[in-house]
Amino acid sequence: MSDDQSKQEERAAVAAKAAATDPAADAAADEGAERSLPEQARVRREKLAKLQAAGKDPFAIVKYDQTHHSVEIKEGFESLDGREVSIAGRMMSFRDIGKASFIDVQDRDGRIQVYAKAENMGEEPYAALKTYDLGDIIGVKGKVFKTRRGEISVEVSEVTLLAKALEPLPEKFHGLKDTEVRYRRRYLDLVMNRDTMDTFRKRTRIISSIREYLDGRDFIEVETPILSTIASGAAARPFTTKSNALNLQLHLRIATELYLKRCIVGGMERVYDMGKNFRNEGIDIRHNPEFTMIELYQAYADYNDMMELCENLVANAAVKATGSTKVTYQGTEIEFKAPWRRLTMIDAVKTYGGPDFANVKTDEEARKLATELGLEDELKKKLKDCTKGDILNAAFEKFAEEHLVQPTFILDYPTDISPLTKQKPGDPTMTERFEGFVYGREICNAYSELNDPIVQRDRFAQQAKERELGDDEAYPFDEDFCSSLEVGMPPTGGMGIGIDRIVMFLTDAYSIRDVILFPTMKPTE
Repeated sequence: MSDDQSKQEERAAVAAKAAATDPAADAAADEGAERSLPEQARVRREKLAKLQAAGKDPFAIVKYDQTHHSVEIKEGFESLDGREVSIAGRMMSFRDIGKASFIDVQDRDGRIQVYAKAENMGEEPYAALKTYDLGDIIGVKGKVFKTRRGEISVEVSEVTLLAKALEPLPEKFHGLKDTEVRYRRRYLDLVMNRDTMDTFRKRTRIISSIREYLDGRDFIEVETPILSTIASGAAARPFTTKSNALNLQLHLRIATELYLKRCIVGGMERVYDMGKNFRNEGIDIRHNPEFTMIELYQAYADYNDMMELCENLVANAAVKATGSTKVTYQGTEIEFKAPWRRLTMIDAVKTYGGPDFANVKTDEEARKLATELGLEDELKKKLKDCTKGDILNAAFEKFAEEHLVQPTFILDYPTDISPLTKQKPGDPTMTERFEGFVYGREICNAYSELNDPIVQRDRFAQQAKERELGDDEAYPFDEDFCSSLEVGMPPTGGMGIGIDRIVMFLTDAYSIRDVILFPTMKPTE
């Protein structure tokens, strides 16, 4: 006897023993509404054991020939009427009317009704079908037809149990509402909440549309390292790990910027990288430590080109996902159609009730103003270490940010908070940088990229001083990047867009966790 045969016989013996432990199992199965969860789980396992003992183990099936999905059948009814199809999915409802039953089978596209009766299937297979539980995964063969009430259905000729659900589904009438459970057990959320499935299918369309848009404009998708000895390209705290092979401390990337610029130096001209970034920071409805971002760079372009690219790219994604550039987010109508509003940071502060920073000439004047305005909570470091640029940015966050509901580009950020950005011609205190805002939330950050290696070294040196003063989000000095600039980088426009936030707006998702399949969660006890 082979080892495989021996194992199969041993498994069958164990299953038979388990099946014999409770001869009232079938009766208990009819008492679903009264049973507690542990009892339901026990009964389901007993049913599985009986099937295995009888040589009908559903988990032994390795393949099923699924010819159609629910939507295909409904949309193609005229051509499929009367034809045999083979569908597969999860049993979501079972309505027994004696010698016949109606079952709702749910696949990736939705649900379709299945009509089963003993005279078509045979008495024994039909009796077996009636022992199946909600949540079981079945394969169904049968002919497409329309009921007297006009519902497109499949009349069963054969049913195959493909997987036994050992845990009952959540209560069907109220679904899965607990957000904590939805995030931790996303598989149940996908099964029970159609809106969740639709959100993630839209997410796929949005991401595909962005790639399609850029590929059609001669951008090249590249892959940059996730592990690096230097975490740079953004003001953020990194996650730190270690390579045992190299005996080296490494960081998970916080941005892809400096590697993509190396590609521009190498002559690729138009590049992008869409993937995960990791920032060791707080978690709230807009932030997850692991998130998806696209960064793109275009040689011989500036931040004006990036603005045009951004507004058209997002508008295109809105159309692909929703059919329109106009969407409703949390009850507010938002129009993504280009062109978006443009406003300098100084003008934004002044427009929404703050002071005119054009009249503030020195850091000392700005610090005095910060005290008068009560900006301490918005500042990222001690007031005595802040520059005029730090304080202008804090004033923007306090006075203007929340008012930017419709898509708006905020232009011209201070040089001292933009270490990788080219200065505005004629004004060394400001840079050609913008951020895009929707519903008071930042969705993108873009520059006319700094390509002067000497100035870049000076900027990194200034950031090093900031780190010495305790700013652990200041940029570290990247010697290899500076060396790449010395080879020569053409004038370049660059931009980073938060994919998760775009998806939130286009799917009306309240929290970033609603658009990340498996968000970062603290383990349960």
